[in-house]
Amino acid sequence: MTEFDTIAAISTPMGEGAIAIVRLSGDEAVEIADRLFRGPTGKRLKDVPSHTIHYGHIIDPKSERVVEEVMVSVMRAPKTFTREDVVEINCHGGFVSVNRVLQLVLANGARLAEPGEFTKRAFLNGRIDLSQAEAVIDLIRAKTDRAMNVALQQMEGRLSKLIRELRQTILETLAHVEVNIDYPEYDDVEEMTPRLLKEKAGYVRRQIEKLLSTAAQGKILREGLATVIIGRPNVGKSSLLNALAHENRAIVTDIPGTTRDVIEEYVNVRGVPLRLIDTAGIRETEDVVERIGVERSQQMLKRADLILLVLNYHEPLTEEDERLFAMTEGMDVIVIVNKMDLPQNIDMERVKELAAGRPIVATSLLREQGIDELEKAIADLFFGGELEAGDLTYVSNSRHIALLEQAKKAMDDALSGIDAGMPVDLVQIDLRRAWELLGEIVGDTVHESLIDQLFAQFCLGK
Repeated sequence: MTEFDTIAAISTPMGEGAIAIVRLSGDEAVEIADRLFRGPTGKRLKDVPSHTIHYGHIIDPKSERVVEEVMVSVMRAPKTFTREDVVEINCHGGFVSVNRVLQLVLANGARLAEPGEFTKRAFLNGRIDLSQAEAVIDLIRAKTDRAMNVALQQMEGRLSKLIRELRQTILETLAHVEVNIDYPEYDDVEEMTPRLLKEKAGYVRRQIEKLLSTAAQGKILREGLATVIIGRPNVGKSSLLNALAHENRAIVTDIPGTTRDVIEEYVNVRGVPLRLIDTAGIRETEDVVERIGVERSQQMLKRADLILLVLNYHEPLTEEDERLFAMTEGMDVIVIVNKMDLPQNIDMERVKELAAGRPIVATSLLREQGIDELEKAIADLFFGGELEAGDLTYVSNSRHIALLEQAKKAMDDALSGIDAGMPVDLVQIDLRRAWELLGEIVGDTVHESLIDQLFAQFCLGK
């Protein structure tokens, strides 16, 4: 195990609450806590059994004054998250009390932890691999149950297990190649013929491809679909955002141009997380503020995964409406014809023509009609109505997807080399490359700078 100094941080969100936790990890964690803790029986923390919790007070050693009433958990290495001695001081939730305890801990020998340093130590001490460590932050940031399940599966090591199996297959293949190159005189060594080499390389490639097929869905579950609501002013865009969010998030009035900025809201639509973006109505305007809003709306279109184009059933189609169809050509669009409770003035045949096979949903947001149909259309568009079976290992992390793509290319090069009749030791280079790339996913062949970069994304107490 690597030697580290003792670190400390507040591991709960700042603000008022029932409890706040100061976490320590390192060889001196128990010793530092012991200097500050006084229990009613006078028992020292260094003498208590592991994985026990103790009531008492935190005392300032200099003034002997009581600082806080606490419960202290003592957990001895190696059966802890970091595989080091861990102490958690449970204080009253509040800005002052928890900060005062943290300052005392730091004054008595601990160092303030860097972002993600607790999880980084768990990785460096071999408790979890890199893909499991990354899943921790995905779990914290999960916006839906399904996103959480994907993160949990990754944290449990399902992806790691699969990657390690593929690396082992490549390694065994490489070993056979080495033996055949170095000891050609041994007859009992299974000859690594191009046929057998092709079989092994083909198997690994298919498995990588299978993982990549889940990437699109996995990435959506992890990051949410960037969904932009567009349309002319006053067609019901903000009402749509409120209907999907199930709360009045955006201001709704009869005045065109009410929304002047981009409003973002995370919503859960049948397990699909949508990063819903309400935009200013796109139209020609003289109003300076509104014009800036319209420009922002147009910029958001370029970054969208899904576009909800809202039309007004009560008004004839305008040039602006047709321009919106032209702007979103080739994109994933769901056309929403709103205000179905009013008399029809829109040419629906022309709408179908402009939609060109893309889904059309009729709604009356005022009466909350058509929302279910819209939610179904979104789920159908991206997940064919529902997600894959629950036992599927999803790949959701952009770093993992990029590495799998590169590994697949290396396997493609290896297979092309075999087909072209290249010497086995040249094919070996591509196989080794794929092995190293897969190793970067779980952290077996990863650079220190990347590790630092990844853990810097975490919050301080994790």
